Amino acid sequence: MRRPRIKPEHRAYRTVEGNVRIGSVVHGIGSEVADPQGWVWTLVEAMDGTRDRGEIVADVLRAHPGADLGEADLLAAVDDLTQAGFVEDAGAPEPVALSAAERERYGRGMTLQRWMDLTPRASPWDPQLALRASRVLLVGVGGTGGAAARDLVASGVGHLHCVEPDTVELSNLNRQTLFAEADIGRPKLDAALRTLRALNGDVALSGERREVRGPDDLAELLAAAPYDALLLAADRPPVVRRWANEVCLATGTPWAEAGYRGPLVSVALFRPGTGACWVCLRDTEVERRELSLPPGEDEEIASPRMDWNPVNAVTAQLSGSLLAHAGLALLSGVPHIEPGCRFGFNLMRPGDNVLARAPRRPGCPACGKTAGEDMGKTTEGAATAGAGAGATGGEPGR
Repeated sequence: MRRPRIKPEHRAYRTVEGNVRIGSVVHGIGSEVADPQGWVWTLVEAMDGTRDRGEIVADVLRAHPGADLGEADLLAAVDDLTQAGFVEDAGAPEPVALSAAERERYGRGMTLQRWMDLTPRASPWDPQLALRASRVLLVGVGGTGGAAARDLVASGVGHLHCVEPDTVELSNLNRQTLFAEADIGRPKLDAALRTLRALNGDVALSGERREVRGPDDLAELLAAAPYDALLLAADRPPVVRRWANEVCLATGTPWAEAGYRGPLVSVALFRPGTGACWVCLRDTEVERRELSLPPGEDEEIASPRMDWNPVNAVTAQLSGSLLAHAGLALLSGVPHIEPGCRFGFNLMRPGDNVLARAPRRPGCPACGKTAGEDMGKTTEGAATAGAGAGATGGEPGR
């Protein structure tokens, strides 16, 4: 590292007790370091990007001649701060792969990534470069999918391929903000691609009008190009999530799905081989649910499924932005989110957020020891399983 610098977003300050707090006051980022001799504060102040490591060490030693300190101690402290994610290299060159216009366009996003990023990197632009090199398959471009597509394109993903079979209807316009009244009766895909291309000409966009009717369709879509992630924003048939889980496990593709269920808005993300799969998480959620139903009563009565999804622009856009956030995390590693979890909001009660985590279940029929036997299930068998899962309630709409 040429010139170590505490990230501007992680600027340190001293507490009334004399400790050093670094990394901002955001939970999950900041840390507090005891500093009884005061040299930690001198060290972080010296790490302002104008000095190399040797100069930093020399300045701290001069400022604290009576401290029991050596060069090795200070270099180790610099390394500790770097490994904790609080330091960047002020001497890192601008990335040649990004034009000056791209650096200007994505500069604010880079600083947010730098704030959330606790992984030591050669350049703060590395996450943006990962996005620029990524290919994403997005299934569904309605309320959730349209918002996700907008945010992904604005954020600078390299290539986005959209799959959507429907046409624009008047009832879509209360939430599907990629479309206007003039688009009614037109294919959603065409209108979406036109809007997205106007938003960011640097992103490669493609699409196809196609309905996903089974796992083979998803497998064919993923096989058409080397996609880095699948983002699922389709809600029919309900078994489509099981299909996505099955196909992504088979191909090793990271994926996420999001939607809304009344005032509940959530996203779940998965990385095959790490953490719970969708079935692990789903089965754990079902086991934790306490509905107090009479014996033999169908769980559908506690969470009825309607022919329409109650939704407005807020719930659709929130779910889409959460889906984009999960996709950006899977693609760039920022922020680091442990896969195999669902999180989101309860819009009825601020602070009463949605959060579900589960360990990988050894006996899971999808990713457990018998997963290989289940990968060959027919579409009909998967649909039967999905109908039962949907009846337990909680499957979000799009």
